Amino acid sequence: MLKEDSERLVRIGPGTPMGEVFRRYWQPALLSEELIEKDGAPLRVRLLGEDLLAFRDSDGVVGIVEAFCPHRRAPLFFGRNEERGIRCVYHGWKFDRQGRCVDMPSEPAGTPLQARVKLTAYPTCEKGGVIWIYMGPLAEKPPEPDYEWLRAPATHRFVSKTFESCNYMQGLEGGLDTAHVSFLHRDTTDHSMALAAADGAPRLDVDVTDYGYNYVSTRHIGDGQRYIRLYQYIMPAQQMRGNVLGHTGKRPKVPKIDGHLWMPIDDEHTWVYNFMYSYDASTPIDEDYAIDYERKSGRGPEHLVDGTYQLKLNTTNDFAIDRDLQKRGVFSGIRGVNTQDFALQEGMGPIVDRTREFLGSTDKAIVTVRRLLLEATRVVERGERLKGLDPATHGHIRAHDDLVPQDVDWKSRFAQDAMARW
Repeated sequence: MLKEDSERLVRIGPGTPMGEVFRRYWQPALLSEELIEKDGAPLRVRLLGEDLLAFRDSDGVVGIVEAFCPHRRAPLFFGRNEERGIRCVYHGWKFDRQGRCVDMPSEPAGTPLQARVKLTAYPTCEKGGVIWIYMGPLAEKPPEPDYEWLRAPATHRFVSKTFESCNYMQGLEGGLDTAHVSFLHRDTTDHSMALAAADGAPRLDVDVTDYGYNYVSTRHIGDGQRYIRLYQYIMPAQQMRGNVLGHTGKRPKVPKIDGHLWMPIDDEHTWVYNFMYSYDASTPIDEDYAIDYERKSGRGPEHLVDGTYQLKLNTTNDFAIDRDLQKRGVFSGIRGVNTQDFALQEGMGPIVDRTREFLGSTDKAIVTVRRLLLEATRVVERGERLKGLDPATHGHIRAHDDLVPQDVDWKSRFAQDAMARW
């Protein structure tokens, strides 16, 4: 990959080509659980290279504004969240969630200065246990997000997030890379990846759509059977995958669809939002099941630094790799699928040097996502409309997976299962 193309992909701060792309979509800013209390303590938030402050006001609505008071740039984190606004404790200037200055007690009453002072403030909405933010031009604000997993009832949905210490593209590309599952996540001690391990060179087919693309991995597992997995990529950085069957080949307790969104904090750090939702109305996702799934992934409560969403295992302790375990059947020597992914993605460094890569036949999804995102930067520069801004383009889709006999057309078999029902 050309150096200039890689730079265009990974830089997401204000005014950068890719930063302008991300800012035109609704993005996850926080989990709802992080801001529960009305008039409660505000939170520092860093997104797309900007330092922001989030607070839930007296009406229960979340405001996200710039982090510093426009008077003398005092940090609003120390402010008082009261009576529908955040009040700076330095001189008492107060701002509502739209960034308007609603009180200026240190100035003469009626001062015209009050009307001129404003905080940068971004629109928010709250859906699916997530607080969403739009950071682009207001005149171009798209409809609010409407992914199927947001419409699933709270009883049938689970969302978490994890801090990742590398550029968002390393996480996104890891999520879209299906071939690595056969190796990095192989565990012969419990056969958790038996189907993926049966064929380490899956055939990939990528179909570009008006929201991004869908792609299919086909693994031949013997006895005239294929393991077909239909993934969805929704621009700019969301992946959905079917876990209705799962890599074990046995129907899980909760047939589900899951996936991730990668939200850049800055060029070298990322929030990874992890979601799963039940495939049908008759099977809810109870908390015990969800937490057990998180634990097996390596991001359960005990795996996080207390009070944070950051893993205890990281590059400073080599993700607790166990070389003996590696010899005994866990291919990577690292426990937990999520931990295995982070070990490789963070281990590449904060921003990987893509000019030194040699891509192969199983990298079709990686090549395609890079092409789509690079084109998206030029779409914005031309003043044209990006793919996937309208929820109507992707609100109806699902991911799916199943065993399909060699002589059966998988597209016909998946036709109904790949359509949203919530």
